[in-house]
Amino acid sequence: MNTANERVTNVIALVLGVTMLTFGFLKLFEPIHTWFHIQVTNSHLPPGSFVMGIASELAIGTAFVLSVVVSARLGRFRPGLVITTCLWLIVTMCVAVYVHLQPNVPAGVLPLGIKPPFIPLSVLALAILELVLVKRPSGHEVPNGRYRS
Repeated sequence: MNTANERVTNVIALVLGVTMLTFGFLKLFEPIHTWFHIQVTNSHLPPGSFVMGIASELAIGTAFVLSVVVSARLGRFRPGLVITTCLWLIVTMCVAVYVHLQPNVPAGVLPLGIKPPFIPLSVLALAILELVLVKRPSGHEVPNGRYRS
């Protein structure tokens, strides 16, 4: 990955990481804890979805932040971590969009009280952008994956 592209992916990873950590952390406290429980229950998601949703947001946020903070230590494993985390976030945001679209979920229990899924779709778009930028070959790679000398 070239330096300019790496800077952009670092910024996106930090934004996604801090956002997901914040959302996950806030779900541990009232009233957001109860609101999230209502979202899961009224969406008819499986019971384990409540704990898994919070754990996923915290883990995704941590993985994104670590991918930037310890990127030098991760070395060649960093793109794999970021790609895996992006895919995990994409699935999570698809579930969030589903929850927002459920008629039984009132706007009052959603982030900022907004019923249309603007927040999950924005996070989803950033995750897809990050995935594309990390997967895009740098100027030193040729299409078959080998490196130019």
